[in-house]
Amino acid sequence: MSVVIGAHVNAKPYPEEFRIEAVKQILEHGHSVANVSRRIGVSTHSLYQWITLQQMPAAQRHAQVDQSEALRRL
Repeated sequence: MSVVIGAHVNAKPYPEEFRIEAVKQILEHGHSVANVSRRIGVSTHSLYQWITLQQMPAAQRHAQVDQSEALRRL
């Protein structure tokens, strides 16, 4: 199951592998957030969120996902 963090009603859900690869382009390959944003058609804001989430410890990341899912159900 793919979970989208901080999704807005009109937001496109991106598969987890897509998000991971986008963040790798920035953190491991040295591409700028702006460059990756333009190439893949995702906002810089979303990329910064994905970076933050991937840098969180796993337990904290899962808690964030659970909280986002609970809010989305309201």
